[in-house]
Amino acid sequence: MRAIHIANAKKRDAEVGLEALAKRPGVRFVLPDGGQQRNVKILRSVTGLETLTQIYGGLRELGEAIIAGDPEVDREQVGKFLRKTHKLYLNHAGQVAYRVNLLQVVRNPDGTEKERRDLMKAQANVTAEIPIQWSGRKFPKDEAIRRFVFTRQYQIRHTNGLSYDFLYAMAKELQEAGALMFVGAGKKGSEPIVITTGGEPYRGFLEGRVDGDRYCLILHLTNLELKPLVSEE
Repeated sequence: MRAIHIANAKKRDAEVGLEALAKRPGVRFVLPDGGQQRNVKILRSVTGLETLTQIYGGLRELGEAIIAGDPEVDREQVGKFLRKTHKLYLNHAGQVAYRVNLLQVVRNPDGTEKERRDLMKAQANVTAEIPIQWSGRKFPKDEAIRRFVFTRQYQIRHTNGLSYDFLYAMAKELQEAGALMFVGAGKKGSEPIVITTGGEPYRGFLEGRVDGDRYCLILHLTNLELKPLVSEE
C-alpha cells in the first residue's frame, strides 16, 4: 500500500495509506466449455524491419528473401508464451541500448515538427514535505460528475487508531456537505497531484462517506474537463 501525506481543513496533516480501488468487471467471459477465459502474451517477432533491411541490403532484396523463405520468423522463438517481461530500448542495429535520452517532440497543428527538448519527468508529490491540501473549493457531486472525467480513484486508509479518527472526521465533513473537495499539492493546494515520478499530473477531488463507525474516503483524479459547446451566431 502506498502512502500519502494529506492535510484536513484545519491544516492538520498526517501520512496515511493510499490504495487503488479494484474494479470488478460487470461481464465475465468464458470459453465454450464454460471454463474461465484468460489472456496470454505470445512472442510475435524477434527481428524488426530495420534490422532485416540492414541484413539484406534493402527493401527489394528483403522482399525477395521473404518470397523465397521466411527470414523474419525464428522457428525456435516465435510463438512462445511470455510471462514475466521487461521493457528494453533497442538501437538501430537491434541491440540493447543501455543509455537512453528521452526527448519530447512538439508538433504544429499540421503535423510538422516544431521543437525537440529533453523529456522532463514530473516528481511524485503525494509524500512530499508539504501535504496535499484542501483548497476550500467544493463542488456538488451532481455538478462534478457532469463537469469532469474521473479516470482514477484511490481509497485513503488509516494506518492506526489516530489516523482513523483523522480520516473519519474528514469523511464525515464531506458527506455532510454533500460535495467533493478540490485538493492539490503546494502551499495553496492549487498544484496538480502526481502519484508516481514521471506520471501524469492530475487534479484531485476528495469524496467522503460514513456509515456508523465506518468511513470511506476516496481520492478522484481527473485530467479532463468537459466544457459546453459555444455556437456561433
